[in-house]
Amino acid sequence: MMNTPTLTECLSQAHAQGLARVDAQMLLLHSLGRPLHDRAWLLSHDNDTLTPAQQATWQAALQRRLGGEPVAYITGRKDFFGLTLSVDARVLDPRPDTEILVEWALAVLPAAPAPQGLRVLDLGTGSGAVALALQHARPDAQLWAVDASEDALAVARANAQRLNLPVQFVQSDWLAAVPGIFDLIVSNPPYVADGDPHLSALTHEPLQALTSGADGLADIRQIIAQAPSHLAPGGWLLLEHGWDQAASVQALLCEASFAQVQSRKDLAGMDRCTGGQWLSEG
Repeated sequence: MMNTPTLTECLSQAHAQGLARVDAQMLLLHSLGRPLHDRAWLLSHDNDTLTPAQQATWQAALQRRLGGEPVAYITGRKDFFGLTLSVDARVLDPRPDTEILVEWALAVLPAAPAPQGLRVLDLGTGSGAVALALQHARPDAQLWAVDASEDALAVARANAQRLNLPVQFVQSDWLAAVPGIFDLIVSNPPYVADGDPHLSALTHEPLQALTSGADGLADIRQIIAQAPSHLAPGGWLLLEHGWDQAASVQALLCEASFAQVQSRKDLAGMDRCTGGQWLSEG
């Protein structure tokens, strides 16, 4: 009978097949039924061996990752802004760069709520990552989250329920079915151009949440056109976009009469989020 491998041997196997170390560690922790952030535990148990069942789970997870599937889909979990979200192929895998959008949103919100309360809208919520992070950080705010996909909303609602965060969800094509006026609108919309060569590496993720017309800006144009009638005077619109789209998005916001138009850099130093303030009556 063959011996099952040690944890060190599993990680060596993954490395030999070209898998990133952090991915291999998370998949191994998943196979062992341990928290995904517990990488220090692996170091102190490097000579432990897997049970046959754990070995089968590990090999299956390894093959899925080598096939290009995101770690989050294999484990069913993703940490985002201090929250552990459930994710699957119905929604995009939340990226660490999107935490920049959350940080900026928290920075522009007033420290103290207005008497009528703060209203914040997340457009294209997917797994609910941005809305839930904002609701967790600002329990005094009323958070609304929108997605056109009922499948995505099912994932987001389940995350909200499990995390006990009172975000309200609406199915809508951007702002078409959204009621009311907001102090802040945030969005991580689709922004990849149709036919972009990078799409070949994203075949496991929902295409409709990635692509947006010939130049990748079709959805951003629609949001910028619709947002003013839903923003309170002084309210902000903050948008995540592609690494090379900041100048275009700034121009669109300026054309739509937004003020204070500016961008924020991602973890790689690229302008990744752009926003502006609405100073006129809608």
